[in-house]
Amino acid sequence: MELRRQHQHGYEFVDEGQGPVLLLLHGLFGALSNWEDVVQEFSPDYRVIIPLLPVYDMPLTQAGVPGLVAYVEGFVKAMGLPDSFTVLGNSLGGHIALVYTLNNAQRVSRLVLTGSSGLFEDSMGGSFPKRGDYAYVQERVGYTFYDPSVATKELVDEVFNVTNSNSKCLRIIAIARSAQRHNLSKELMKITVPVLLVWGLNDTITPPPVAHEFARLLPHAELRFLDHCCHAPMMERPAGFNAYLRRFLRTTEWAPAVAA
Repeated sequence: MELRRQHQHGYEFVDEGQGPVLLLLHGLFGALSNWEDVVQEFSPDYRVIIPLLPVYDMPLTQAGVPGLVAYVEGFVKAMGLPDSFTVLGNSLGGHIALVYTLNNAQRVSRLVLTGSSGLFEDSMGGSFPKRGDYAYVQERVGYTFYDPSVATKELVDEVFNVTNSNSKCLRIIAIARSAQRHNLSKELMKITVPVLLVWGLNDTITPPPVAHEFARLLPHAELRFLDHCCHAPMMERPAGFNAYLRRFLRTTEWAPAVAA
């Protein structure tokens, strides 16, 4: 399915379906299309909303986790979303989802994290893509997936174009450093809503021990792994990811997001 982009209130986003809201947040090198299979599976029963995060063009002074959380808060307000909804985040999007939940306890009913930063990440395989070296960028993007062929030419081209823009690179570096500094290990126990952790068993960026640490620190978390899968399970193993997500949505109910 081809996602229909909308523009309102100064935001670019996808808004498909009707029903309880699922708010989806992509990662640092992510895009709206990362969630395409989730939209297709759940839009018949849910209202699936994906804001395009301004990781490449937000003001440099705001380029970081707090700035992106503020952006999501503004988006939620502008869209008039209901008082309670489910938030899903991949990679940096998971980090933003966690901080958003901590800051907006009564709005988040459930949380889904996949390959989330917030405790540890090995960004782009430990190094930043070299400018002007397409083969290197292709290799590093492929490193995100268990099967490098999932890294389509369109995706590699997008990252290559980013790495050849000074202004975009500055923002990417600032956001990546902010994520690495912004460790949430002492805050996670405050999140009391049900949390689903779906992790690639072969994740090289936020490896499986990171998932186990999230499960240990979050009071009401359940952890599920997908084999032959790296950092973006909803893209690499969409059927398995969606099955875990549907089961979680069916078996969880609203609860306060952060302990008093």
